[in-house]
Amino acid sequence: MIQASKLIPQGKGLAPVLIKRATTIELDWDVRQKSRFAATDSAGRELGIFLPRGTLVRGGDVLVAEDGSMVRVIAAPQPVLVITHCTQHGTPFDLTRAAYHLGNRHVPIELQPDHLKIEPDHVLADMLRAMHLIVKAQDLPFEPEGGAYAAGHGGGHHHHGGHRHEGHDHDHDHAHGHDQGHSHAQAASPSPAHDHGHSHDHNHQADPSQPAAPARGRTVAIPVVAQAQGHVHGPHCNHGHDH
Repeated sequence: MIQASKLIPQGKGLAPVLIKRATTIELDWDVRQKSRFAATDSAGRELGIFLPRGTLVRGGDVLVAEDGSMVRVIAAPQPVLVITHCTQHGTPFDLTRAAYHLGNRHVPIELQPDHLKIEPDHVLADMLRAMHLIVKAQDLPFEPEGGAYAAGHGGGHHHHGGHRHEGHDHDHDHAHGHDQGHSHAQAASPSPAHDHGHSHDHNHQADPSQPAAPARGRTVAIPVVAQAQGHVHGPHCNHGHDH
């Protein structure tokens, strides 16, 4: 038996020709969620798979054997329930509701933009049909979500500290480097225009005995009556918004 204890998710970094030459093993989800199992590859070799505990093996992953050979994993078709929304009497949001109720029951779910997949369960099938969803039994590969904190990869991509999302400059370095039209620096100009809902200067009354500061434009008196206007909800306040 040849031992394999290294996994390359989706063969990342490998030349396509190497992946093409690799032998294959076809495994259903029941086996692929285990970190230790035996299998026979397409060349007839007996393999012993020993991966870190909690590792999920996905279709497209590549195992590296102790002799340096590579084995590509294929997700085997298996009985599943395919759940779709009713286009005549429902909306795609019905799938969100279904995922919520299935998640409350800790059911492994494969999430797709237009359907869900779960393992066969007649009780859950009846519940979903009662929610006006369409449930069909089929034989297909099954790749359920691995959970946000699951060991190994859960079928998606990983976000690292310096990633950027399209549409805004957000480096996630928690250094308050957001360029959103105002500065968080404490040494900023004492202008009262920087207002986050409380005053940074608790004495805004001018002292008539002191000479007036050079004018930078029209001076506007700001009466301290902000609390009479009530709380203004903003995108970052933690209060409940009743729309």
